[in-house]
Amino acid sequence: MRDYFLRRILLIPPTLIGVTMIVFAITRFVPGGPFERMMMTAQMAAAEGGGGGGGASRGAALSEEQIENMKAYFGLDKPWYVAYVHWLGKVVQGDLGTSNIYNDSVWSMIAERLKVSFFYGGLTLIITYGVCVPLGVVKAIKHMSFTDNITSIVIFSGYAVPGYVLGSLLVVYPAARWEWFPMDGFVSYDFEYMTFWEQVKDLFHHAVLPLSCYLIGSFAFVTLLMKNHLLENLAADYVRTAVAKGVSFKRAVFKHALRNSLIPIATNFGQNFTIFVTGSFLIESIFDIDGLGLLGYTSTLERDYPIVMGVLLISSVFMLVGNLVGDALVALADPRVRFK
Repeated sequence: MRDYFLRRILLIPPTLIGVTMIVFAITRFVPGGPFERMMMTAQMAAAEGGGGGGGASRGAALSEEQIENMKAYFGLDKPWYVAYVHWLGKVVQGDLGTSNIYNDSVWSMIAERLKVSFFYGGLTLIITYGVCVPLGVVKAIKHMSFTDNITSIVIFSGYAVPGYVLGSLLVVYPAARWEWFPMDGFVSYDFEYMTFWEQVKDLFHHAVLPLSCYLIGSFAFVTLLMKNHLLENLAADYVRTAVAKGVSFKRAVFKHALRNSLIPIATNFGQNFTIFVTGSFLIESIFDIDGLGLLGYTSTLERDYPIVMGVLLISSVFMLVGNLVGDALVALADPRVRFK
């Protein structure tokens, strides 16, 4: 098993190179990039100002020299594979480049938003697995009971409402009209002047509504996944044999069936880890939260390719690490699994 995980870790760098190379090549050939946008802006400015100055020809916004300098600034004066190697060399040194729009370090912009994404992603993971796994066990043990039916109604009602729709409702009623919670932001403007406990209270006061939107969809999936697989194992021959030999039902559930039922939960952990940490740009847009998801979305719309590549790289690392953690959890849950 050690050799398996060692191979998986060694495969991470070539996988990242493959993913980033494909996306980097796409960004070079997709029309409407930063160079075209700047050219259009310059032409519009020249048209409004009655023509370009300096070395520009009559009717043209920029001179040939200015255009070549602009291509060099965006790295478009070299073939895409040469530019990719240049970008990769900077990434190896810890430099993700500079934003074309904000003229700021890409790494500092991502690092600033990662703490927000980690906060919501970590809380979502803890609450989802801390509540849904026990709830799925209870629903399986009390299958078709009053508790099972009531929780199913609540869970399916929540699952039917997309997170961004719930967010729109929460912003209008509990936040705007009833003023129970803040409408937007990660913390208050005077956050740094508060005491420690006031900061904790302010942080969670802002987090209640966005967290509700993050949790609503994952709650149903994880709970029902746990319940269905535990029901399947409780009906298996090995559990019925254990009960027939005198093992108590409680011991049969928690000693035998539960561990096997955790295998699908562990398998999906890696995927959920990536989704939770990278965040949802729709929920972040509704509550005006500067997270990683919103940064990736806005940078894609603005064709800010250095940020797009930086967010892609970070998201890919999370995905690969999450899958690795998922494999480790599967091996822990099922001792029969021996990766080779």
